[in-house]
Amino acid sequence: MLSQTETQQVDGTRHQLPQVTEPRNPGMALDMDWVRGLQANTSAIERRATSLPARRSVKKQHQAAWLLRAVSCIDLTTLSGDDTDDRVARLCAKARQPVAQPLLDALGMGPITTGAVCVYHDMIPAALRALEGSGIPVAAVSTGFPAGLSPFHLRLAEIEESVKAGAGEIDIVISRRHVLSGHWQALYDEMCAFRRACGEAHVKAILATGELGSLRNVARASMICMMAGADFIKTSTGKESVNATLPVTLVMVRAIRDYHERSGFRVGYKPAGGISKAKDAITYLAMMKEELGDRWLRPDLFRFGASSLLGDIERQLEHHVTGNYSASYRHPTS
Repeated sequence: MLSQTETQQVDGTRHQLPQVTEPRNPGMALDMDWVRGLQANTSAIERRATSLPARRSVKKQHQAAWLLRAVSCIDLTTLSGDDTDDRVARLCAKARQPVAQPLLDALGMGPITTGAVCVYHDMIPAALRALEGSGIPVAAVSTGFPAGLSPFHLRLAEIEESVKAGAGEIDIVISRRHVLSGHWQALYDEMCAFRRACGEAHVKAILATGELGSLRNVARASMICMMAGADFIKTSTGKESVNATLPVTLVMVRAIRDYHERSGFRVGYKPAGGISKAKDAITYLAMMKEELGDRWLRPDLFRFGASSLLGDIERQLEHHVTGNYSASYRHPTS
């Protein structure tokens, strides 16, 4: 059974956009002295990341509370070439009711939803219809996702079309070549243009960290995207061979902390790709708590980019309530 406080914390902070509860990050002028001063001690970062899962373990009702918080921070995602309106509608139904009602009743929980539903541009109308009245935002991937190599004017037009179609969040991909070539001004200018094209919709900058070559590049790209006005920085498209990892997460959240300390603005974080187990979700939440504090444990500042994660969380919650593990097919996501 969750306490009333835990229930209010989980239920009272769902599906909030950053610009609703926080002053939106306006960005700042590119500060290359700051950027060049960013370094990454890879061995120390890896030691810190390796130690976290062993040191942080929560059990019983505390684990259930953390898992429910994780559910509220999921961007439930379908990004497949065979997506259909019906598949998106089923995914949105799951976003509205991500945990079976008998489990919520047994945990003393009120209604809970996921943080958003993430789709390709063509699926925005179907998602909006299925989510009408729920308060759950639709996120659309854009700018030539996943490679980001389409003509620049088309990438801007794609953002504008998705915003016009009703997407409240836009997940853009940066040009990795700017990072790998050290063309930091070009990356800054690109991100500023993407931010302007998003208008009132908030923008998540996907760094594709598995393709950036080094943790130092990850730190510098993270900072430049925040300087250019990103509302969130995100690890991956989920299509790279290496996606979200704990070392990359540590680098990115520390960049967020540095940016907040200097600018006063909070930027969100979204690990995406490869996070499919409930225990991994708790590890990521624990890192956010330790590095950034409780304020970053809410869906307006933290999201998981995931599809299969929700099913494993439901299985763990059922085990907590009944003492038995259920088959994964009993918890489909779409």
